[in-house]
Formats: sequence, structure tokens, C-alpha cells
Amino acid sequence: MQLEELNREYDKLQTKFGAKELDSIYNGGCTNHPDICFVFMNPTAKNPAANKDWNGIKSPWIGTKNIWDLFYALDLLDEKIYHKIKTIKGKDWTEEFASEVYKDVEKHNYFITNLGKCTQVDARELPDSVYKEYLYLLKQEFGMIHPKVIVLFGNQVSSIVLDEKISVSKVRKKRFIKDINGTQYKFYSVYYPVGNGRFHMDKSIEDIRYIINQEII
Repeated sequence: MQLEELNREYDKLQTKFGAKELDSIYNGGCTNHPDICFVFMNPTAKNPAANKDWNGIKSPWIGTKNIWDLFYALDLLDEKIYHKIKTIKGKDWTEEFASEVYKDVEKHNYFITNLGKCTQVDARELPDSVYKEYLYLLKQEFGMIHPKVIVLFGNQVSSIVLDEKISVSKVRKKRFIKDINGTQYKFYSVYYPVGNGRFHMDKSIEDIRYIINQEII
């Protein structure tokens, strides 16, 4: 199975768990042994790529600003790209600019995905049961891209992927080793840095810098 085939499976789940008028948002970035795979929660309608008339890449965080602060602070985003993200409105992202941003993500050798690909009209909280419907497919993603390390954002995503109750505050900088389909992967759990977790941005940056120094450099 290839990533494109996974997308078709995600589209089926969108009809069950997402807004019917919106498309799934998949993933993006380096797909060939990236240094880091970043796993977030699920997309919302703020992402213009979820619109039916969007013909470009359908990747996370298109049309948003705050999450790119984190990647820029980690030296994972070029200054020119970052400046444009911060100065244009979300609705002014074009398909061409979205592609340019994700080419920069690829150049910096990381991959961005969500546990749940079901786009919602807002940032409503989803139950564990919905995310668990996506877990098998996320594990397939890991097997296709073979990341060196996987960063899980927030308690809920971390607990579901690691299959144990996780409180980020108690496991900061702790490496988890988990076997998935016969391959061992390194995981870290970090604070969710946007939305209600915006005030944890500095802690997220600190912990990811630690992870990069331990696992990548």
C-alpha cells in the first residue's frame, strides 16, 4: 500500500466522522526516512485545503499561522517562507504557496501528519473511539516513511498511539520504544503547542530541541 492508497481509506472515514461538506486532510513533507514525524490531532475547516474546490496538496496546517512559529523556532522553516506565512491571511494561501511551504518542510527532512484525518467544522473535541479508528492506518504511514523518531503532541494522541495513559507533564524528554508491525520506533510525547495549548509553546520547543539533539544530531 502507498500513501495515495491510504488517502482513499481516510476519505471513507471522513464520511463517517468528519463534516460531509469537507475533505480529509492527509499529511505532507519528507516521505523517505524523515528525521522526525510530527503527529497532531485532527484538522478543522480553517484549513482551506479541506474545501472541495481545492486541487492542491491536502496537508496539515495550510492557511494557519501559529504552528509555524514552532517550526521556525526549531530552524525547520526558512525565514522567507515564515515571513510570508505570518503576513498573509489564511484565505490568501494559494495551492502554489501551500506546495512551496511543504517543499520547505521536505527540505528540512520532516513529516507532518494527524492521528485523525477527519476534518471538522471547528476545533471540537473528538472521543478516543474516533481516533482509534485511524490508528491502524497511522501505523501504516509509519511503515511507509520510516521516520527516525516520532513526536506525539498532547495527552490524547500520545495515550492512543502508545496504548497507555500518558500525561505529557510527567514524561517530558522520555523516550518510548514501541514495536509496530515488526519495526521498533522511538516516540516522545510533547505538549500540544496551539489552540488552548498555545501557552505551552516554549515547553514544546524546549523538548523538541532536546529530541533533535538526542536522536538526530
